[in-house]
Amino acid sequence: MTVAKLALEDGTVFSGLSFGANGEVSGEVVFNTAMTGYQEILTDPSYRGQIVTMTYPEIGNYGVNSIDIEHDSPSLSGFIVREESRIFSNYRAEGDLGGYLKQHGIPGLAGIDTRSLVRRIRQQGAMRGVLSTVDLDDDSLVRKAASSPGLVGRDLVREVMSRQTMSWSEELDDWTATEIGSAKASGSGRHVVCMDFGMKWNIPRHFASRGNRVTIVPGDTSSDDIQRLEPDGLFLSNGPGDPEPVQYAQKTIAELIGKLPIFGICLGHQLLSLACGAKTFKLKFGHRGVNQPVLDLETSKVEITTQNHGFAVDDGELPDCLEVTHRNLNDDTIAGVRHREAAAFSVQYHPEAASGPHDSHYLFDRFQEQLERVPG
Repeated sequence: MTVAKLALEDGTVFSGLSFGANGEVSGEVVFNTAMTGYQEILTDPSYRGQIVTMTYPEIGNYGVNSIDIEHDSPSLSGFIVREESRIFSNYRAEGDLGGYLKQHGIPGLAGIDTRSLVRRIRQQGAMRGVLSTVDLDDDSLVRKAASSPGLVGRDLVREVMSRQTMSWSEELDDWTATEIGSAKASGSGRHVVCMDFGMKWNIPRHFASRGNRVTIVPGDTSSDDIQRLEPDGLFLSNGPGDPEPVQYAQKTIAELIGKLPIFGICLGHQLLSLACGAKTFKLKFGHRGVNQPVLDLETSKVEITTQNHGFAVDDGELPDCLEVTHRNLNDDTIAGVRHREAAAFSVQYHPEAASGPHDSHYLFDRFQEQLERVPG
């Protein structure tokens, strides 16, 4: 193993060991508190432009496989762990973590004090950084980190969204499908069009498993083109980065509100809110993990949720047409909204939960009920 270094824009440098691919990458350095699910994290397009640090001390012990991926390849810039497990054991495993990163050209850094790094991010906020195996000069790396692009104002959606319209038929795995029971039998073949801003694949699996016909369109598809597909409902997917530059999607969404049911997740939640006149802001260090508590204001129930976002809808700029339905219990930020007049709602977390808890699967059932009310 060779030496690798991580330099932050504030001048902090961490030295450790390289695993995965060699090279040099830049990105916003963030952390995820999940103990498992590292392969789903690696293949989540929402991490585009980020170097992800895992807080759990040992990562890689159950290997990787071709089933748990959430996209065709990783989108993140780099991956940081305290200890990379070189021994993996799981009946589904097809390879090791380091080999998977190397295959996809993702540099990894191991052997650093991830507690120190995470504490610095929590205190100072998410920072730009450079991870390198080729340039090991501290001053040079710090300069590169300070001059690297941040996330604010960048449209990262165009880098990860689908390039063409396509049909989706893959359903949930057997373990998850048993939880939704006979939902498919009650489905009526409704047509769900998904606007892909960097969508995790477990989301269309939920729609297909409920008996729907699913069409995925690029995130820059116009409202006229979407209506020509004759959908019964519109889904707004998750995706990376700052939602405000994604104005083409906001325009499309604004033109379709009230014309068909709309359901948004994560970036889709932010884009729906912006389309209604809300504002968003960048969180200090974001919400990333599979143990985030959310309060449903209607039922007073607490859901444990999977989250991955660095921006949120601004409470002080919420338009009258939206009402808050969910709150993040860690910092009281908005975790869900619905339109007061139209059939449109969204959440700032991942009810498809790949990986993560399944407390929020009911949101797919709620959207399904709205689909069933559309005249056939």
